[in-house]
Amino acid sequence: MADSLSQEKLSKSTGFWKTVWQNFKKNKVSYYALWILISLVTLALIADFIAYNKPFYAKYKGKGYYPIFCDYGVKLGIYHWNSELVNADWKVLSLEKALWTPIPYSPEYQDFRNAQSVSPFAKQDIDKKFMRHWLGTDELGRDVLSGLIHGSRISLKVGLVAVGISMIIGISLGALAGYYGDTHLKISRAFIFLLPFCLFFMYFYGFYVRSNTLSEAASQNFLWLILHLLVSIFICIFIWIIFYQLSKLLCKAHPFMRQKTPVWVDMIISRIIEIISSTPILLLIITICAILKPSVMIVMVIIGLTSWVSVARLTRAEFLKVRNLEYIQAAQSMGFKEWRIILQHALPNAIAPVLVTIAFQIAGAILTESSLSFLGIGVPSDVVTWGSLLAVAQSAPSAWWLAVFPGLAIFITVIAFNLVGEGFRDALDPKLKNE
Repeated sequence: MADSLSQEKLSKSTGFWKTVWQNFKKNKVSYYALWILISLVTLALIADFIAYNKPFYAKYKGKGYYPIFCDYGVKLGIYHWNSELVNADWKVLSLEKALWTPIPYSPEYQDFRNAQSVSPFAKQDIDKKFMRHWLGTDELGRDVLSGLIHGSRISLKVGLVAVGISMIIGISLGALAGYYGDTHLKISRAFIFLLPFCLFFMYFYGFYVRSNTLSEAASQNFLWLILHLLVSIFICIFIWIIFYQLSKLLCKAHPFMRQKTPVWVDMIISRIIEIISSTPILLLIITICAILKPSVMIVMVIIGLTSWVSVARLTRAEFLKVRNLEYIQAAQSMGFKEWRIILQHALPNAIAPVLVTIAFQIAGAILTESSLSFLGIGVPSDVVTWGSLLAVAQSAPSAWWLAVFPGLAIFITVIAFNLVGEGFRDALDPKLKNE
């Protein structure tokens, strides 16, 4: 019986999303915008194979090298260049054979022969035609096209990671506020008594004691940071379990401690949302970034921690609608645990409108990162982003290409994300399109 119900539920879910996709494809503008974003993501993933300062393959002094892959090995710590090639400029080496990338420049490479902002249509001092700077250079001689290609990687990384953080926070808090309200969640007085101590020890041992370790991980590698964050979360969960067991012992020790008290979940989370909403977020981000050491990871985390409010509000509204429906009440009457009802029954039926906001959130995160890079805040000065390229245009007003091409990249990307978001919104609820 259970198997047949699960199969029926799966088929309904599959049919629903298939219908959404068919409705989305009817909106040609949004459909083409989605393909633009897919192309942009593909470009970001293979950026090193399109624009790089070293060739795919090179033969030097009778020995073959694959410099791009060797650099990946260096980053992973499994390969080391010999002393002659550590800081070598492969363009000036006497290579016997070489297969270059379509754009033979990394975003940070400085071509001193074409410095001082050379126009894409001007005569350039190059040895071979494939070394031309097709979109010109900035005042330091860095290739603008290479900066745009690798800048897409930074922008998409910031957008996806920041939105991932905001989605986790917003969906979690919104689901708790919408499902429990102010009266449905009741906990023992023993746990209420121990809760402040529990939160203090979670923060102290999970994050404060490990702050130096987390900072070093953030400066080294993104995956390394994720690993250490998971360790901190595991420590917090372990401490939570310890205090939960202690609360059970207190409940057995005295009847007063066993009495249940309602927790004002909705009111507390709603007040937090109001406080965050009334705060000028961009000024807050600028202040924090100005205090902390410049890092792309810090920018992603800060944007994620300050952009979850709209997600929480929408999730809360959806949970308020579904929590009194018949299938939720049936699950409660069957004695299912609350976390199971939230994750398996309420969340799948409330998440669809929330997922639409992902596209709008990513567009907002990209704009925020570009604004910070333009102001020279948060992102290290040696990292080339779309915003940093726009900032360079300030010091060279005549170099129109430094403003036009990065500005066009930001405009197209943000518009594409907004169009995709609107397309999925209309596909989920066609009535909105007619309003």
